[in-house]
Amino acid sequence: MQNPFLHPLARAGVAALALSCAAAAHAKDTVTIALGIPLTVASGGVYGLGKDLGYFDEENIEVKTIVFQGAGALLPQVASKKVTIGLPLPEPVLASHETGKTPLPVRYFYNTIPSNELELAVLADGPIKTIADLKGKKIGVGALTWGTIPSTRALLREEGLTPGKDVDIVAVGVLGSGFLALKEGRVDALNYNSTWTALLELTGTKVHRLPYPPIFQKINSNGFVTHEDTLRDNAELLARFGRAYTKAVIACDANPALCAETFWKYQPEARPKDTDPKKALEEAVVLVKKRMNSTLRTPDGRDRVAGEFDLPVIREFVKAMHAAGEFNTADIPVERIFDNSLVQQYSRFDAQAVRKQAQAQAVQ
Repeated sequence: MQNPFLHPLARAGVAALALSCAAAAHAKDTVTIALGIPLTVASGGVYGLGKDLGYFDEENIEVKTIVFQGAGALLPQVASKKVTIGLPLPEPVLASHETGKTPLPVRYFYNTIPSNELELAVLADGPIKTIADLKGKKIGVGALTWGTIPSTRALLREEGLTPGKDVDIVAVGVLGSGFLALKEGRVDALNYNSTWTALLELTGTKVHRLPYPPIFQKINSNGFVTHEDTLRDNAELLARFGRAYTKAVIACDANPALCAETFWKYQPEARPKDTDPKKALEEAVVLVKKRMNSTLRTPDGRDRVAGEFDLPVIREFVKAMHAAGEFNTADIPVERIFDNSLVQQYSRFDAQAVRKQAQAQAVQ
């Protein structure tokens, strides 16, 4: 099934996935989301279920997503109000508040990925077992505009390595091109998210994940960010979006097979071509379960508060980045950048009813 609803920017060469709700009695509010990396089966089904199960309709919104090359490319779109929402990592926005810089006029309002999904993965049968072992090696990233790079440099410095001298960070593209670069030895590690690393493992490649220091493990990954004017003047729209998105996450958690199939429905080119369909779905379910579990629950199994940022953890992360020389100050206004004022509105619905609805859906 090809998606007929493409954002105009797609015609300018920007890859796009548009999810459009059915026509309503009156015009829906359009929410355009700028992504820094392509959607995968682990996360993309959330948007599809938000449409198919009526959660976006219930909030009278139409959601469209556009993929840019990293946070460096998407944040100007949010700052100039060309899109409603972005989904970047925190580092680039925090860095804009350094001494001597002009802060980006954006605010985070929903903690989308509340744990650090970024990993440094190496071939399991190789000699690299720790971050310190990367001396003289190359780390592959999707693009040099990625917002992951500052924290990766901080990790290296914490282990006594100087980026650009002891370790090179190079662009290898996303997914398959990066996987091939690692397997061919053109890079020694991949700095991808955990879902992409798991996808690499599903191809039969065994990897080892280099252990991160505690604060870098705890910091959240991507969050929904909007222009500060939008948060001030149209908070109600953001609350409606956050509520619909939360419902869709719970639905994916309740029926991961449906979540995966819904993603493939809207992005059929992403469905594995050379894999038995049953096996492909089983593997996709593993990825969806992993992502939804880390989104909804802490590592010790406690329920998270949907969309809430852990401000003390972010403050500690800022201190660590300053100590590593990535930020020129530790005096960054975390409370101004990360806003929890809408959090209570995201969960104002019957979560059990959403689970039952999702579980009742047949997987085609």
